[in-house]
Amino acid sequence: MTQVILGEGEGIESALRRFKRQVSKAEIFADMKKNRHFETPQEKLKRKAMAKRKRKRFRSR
Repeated sequence: MTQVILGEGEGIESALRRFKRQVSKAEIFADMKKNRHFETPQEKLKRKAMAKRKRKRFRSR
């Protein structure tokens, strides 16, 4: 669970920025989107194959 404690004299904007950074670092939104809908085994294989191709393409550069 992500948690941000406000320091003395710290503005809400900076605390919100820190919170957003922690959430993105913890990959909470990515996990939430991944589990939003049921994925059939065929869809899962297709998604993993696409990710593999994408990784391979960027590594070859």
